[in-house]
Formats: sequence, C-alpha cells, structure tokens
Amino acid sequence: MNYSGKVVVITGASSGIGEESAKEFAKRNAVVILVSRNKDRLDETAKKLSKYNCKVLVCPCDVSQKDQVNQMSKVVLEKFGTIDILVNNAGFGIYGIFNNTKLEEIESQISTNFLGMVYCVKAFLPKMLEQKSGHIVNVASVAASFGVPGMASYCASKFAMLGFSEALYHEMKGTGVRITVVSPIMVKTNFFNHKSFSKMPRYSATSLSANTVAKAIVRASSSPRLEIVVPQVVRIAIWLKQTFPYMINPIVGNIFRKSARSSGLD
Repeated sequence: MNYSGKVVVITGASSGIGEESAKEFAKRNAVVILVSRNKDRLDETAKKLSKYNCKVLVCPCDVSQKDQVNQMSKVVLEKFGTIDILVNNAGFGIYGIFNNTKLEEIESQISTNFLGMVYCVKAFLPKMLEQKSGHIVNVASVAASFGVPGMASYCASKFAMLGFSEALYHEMKGTGVRITVVSPIMVKTNFFNHKSFSKMPRYSATSLSANTVAKAIVRASSSPRLEIVVPQVVRIAIWLKQTFPYMINPIVGNIFRKSARSSGLD
C-alpha cells in the first residue's frame, strides 16, 4: 500500500508502540496525527519525526473523555478533510487481584482501553463511511483471548475490544471500511512502569520490541484479516485454548497463579 499523504491518527502516540507506529508511518510519508494526554511528550515525538518527509499534527487528548475525542476529531477533519487510518493504541494496565483492586482503577482501565477506542471509532467512522474507505486498527493483546489472573480489568477491556471489533468487522462488509485487531504478547514498553508491577519480572525472553508490533500495525492497516497475532506462533496457543478449554485452562491458570504467589498477590 502507498501511504504517501494518507491521514493516520494514532492514539497513545507519546511513547512505546504508539510512538514506534508513528515513526513507521512517517517513514512511508503519511500524514501523522499524534494523540495522547501528555503534550510535552507528544512534542518530543513530533521532533523525532521531523527528519521524515511527512506532515505531523500534535493533538493532546484524553481518549477516556468523549468530549475531548470529539474535539480532536473535529480538528483533524477540519484540517485534513479525511481520515484513512485510525490506530486505537492508547491503553494501560494495573496488576493486582480483583478483590484488592479499587473500583476507580477498574473504571479507569475500561474507560481508556475500551471506551476510548469506542469514542474514537464513533468520531471517525461516519467520515470513513461517507468516503467509502478507511481502516481501523485496534491494538489489543493476547490477553484478549486469555484471562490472566491479576489482570481481570485489563483482560476485560481487551476481550471487549476484540468482541467489538469482530462485530464491527461484519457490519462493515461491503462499505469500504475495514477493521483489524493487532494482538501482541508482552511488549517492552513503559506499560510495566506502573507501581503495581514492581514485584513482577518486567520482561521475558519472548518479549517483543515496540517496533516489531508497530510494523505489524502498519501491515494490519492494509490487511483484510480480522486479527493479527504477534508473533503468529502464539495463535496456536489461542487455538488450543479455544478448542480444548478443559485441557488448556487449568494449565494456564496454574502458571499464572504461581506467578501471583511469587509476587505476593494472593
């Protein structure tokens, strides 16, 4: 796909997967709109993109606030008149058993990870339908297919994202608008900087770089597939879990419970 001049909106663009995705689209001469709550960090990302031959727009916005999302989308559409690719990447997690998790912490994860995505889709989808083209890339996680003990709220938000995306994928058939979910395993980003992860090992030998996921996002933005799992081999584990849940669920549960015990969370 030729990305030159394509208008790409990326949420959570101030660091990690979002920032790396912005670089990958910028390399391809796309018009990149950087969305995040932190304007200073967005400005830093924009400076990093200045070496590429592309237009960049910084849009500070908390995607959990629908009024801010509506205002951000209005600015983008008034300035560029179109949107070609929407990357819903903003999200975070808090680690801890559900009984000890505050309601405010649960609500904040759902509001950003799931509702933030819904608000952005709601804001930009009418324009995509009008122009009969566009691609929505929702960044989920393998946690959209596995319930991970200690991350019930995060998993709920990603399960919801995957289910929403699947329904919308079918609704959009024949409209020219496509939806693809990118589901990576553990990624080396500041996701684990939250204090709740302080007693956990931050990464493993299988952890992905943010750039690896960013390249998958670029591929997803021109793919007809509903979901791209990164790395692809993990899809085998998802298939096994869905096909033989009575065998796989106890194994997965034991692994994560041991992890929780070693972290002192049970």
